[in-house]
Amino acid sequence: MALLITTVQRLAVLLLACLMLACSSNDGEEEQGPAPLIEFEAERVFNKVWSQSLGDGQGGIFNRLTPAVENGVIYVAAADGELAAFSLDKGKELWDAEVEGFLVGGVGVGPSQLLLGTTAGEVVAVSKTDGAELWRVQVGGEVLAAPQFANELVIVQTFDGQLLALKAADGERVWSYRNTVPVLTLRGTSTPLVFRDAVIAGFANGRVISFELATGAVRWNTRIAVPKGDSEIQRIIDVDGAMLEDNGVIYAVSYQGKVAALEPQSGRRVWANDASSYAGMSQGFGNIYVSGQDGSVTAFEKNGQGARWAQTVLARRKLTGSATLSSYVVVGDVEGYIHALSQVDGHMAARTKVDSDGLQIDLQQVGDLLLVYGNSGKLVAYKLEEKAKGWF
Repeated sequence: MALLITTVQRLAVLLLACLMLACSSNDGEEEQGPAPLIEFEAERVFNKVWSQSLGDGQGGIFNRLTPAVENGVIYVAAADGELAAFSLDKGKELWDAEVEGFLVGGVGVGPSQLLLGTTAGEVVAVSKTDGAELWRVQVGGEVLAAPQFANELVIVQTFDGQLLALKAADGERVWSYRNTVPVLTLRGTSTPLVFRDAVIAGFANGRVISFELATGAVRWNTRIAVPKGDSEIQRIIDVDGAMLEDNGVIYAVSYQGKVAALEPQSGRRVWANDASSYAGMSQGFGNIYVSGQDGSVTAFEKNGQGARWAQTVLARRKLTGSATLSSYVVVGDVEGYIHALSQVDGHMAARTKVDSDGLQIDLQQVGDLLLVYGNSGKLVAYKLEEKAKGWF
């Protein structure tokens, strides 16, 4: 993960980013690199349904340009400003366009618009039908997460601790909130979660806050993690991974902190367990799956009874957020592989390589398809199927 201090310290940030990508809490692991891939007897196979490519993908830095899927169409953006729509079933290109600026956040999708964020601190709205620009507004900070639509509003979270509501029609500001940013943070922001008439957002100080959608009034403010340690790096507790709502419970995870289940009306912690992650979560089989910053995949029981299982063979492989497909949970890694693990006990079941430039955004499941968007701009749809007889 990359880090933020101040604008004038960008070069130092790059050095710190390399350190955060290379090491874990054990100093000796800095030079080890990703754990070697283990051999196992595959019980499933990833079958490619279709593949496309778009621009320069994530642009060589820690961007989270995540495709959006709606009504059988996938909207995808690349850091260099390319934007395209593809059909979900066959990957056929429906249209493509160019957006001015270096894109770092998106894709948000609404009734007639797509929303993107730029390094220049802009939110850009374009047409869903052809990518033509509709409006562009300055919000003062990099928009690293996809803006979210709700009730004619666009909810935007910025790298410098702001949460804003804009009018979807023209980008006019309706309300805003600013959270104090710690001295040192990961480069990233959690995607705001719209739940009923509230907006729930995670911040770099380890807090999750609920806001009234219409006015921005704070409803509750819950701490997920408490900073520990002597150094600023040890005290990083960002809530960066996408939060998850399941059956009326909100799940959030912090870096070097906790994974927690929250009651959405009050913010009360239903349960919490030690965890460290900057990636999104998935759920299935009564579990919440967390991709740990150390390369572990852990299944936490939704009932709060702790970890059902933990798989550690992918150590130091800088895992993506997971997706569940059939009876498996799937994660990607820094070398471009995707791995299927059993939801029952975490054993390895399938593997394939997608993108030699690596994977860093959360995997996505749509029906029986797994969508993978690689760092180089490769977009691939897979099905996870039984091996054919005689497969070796």
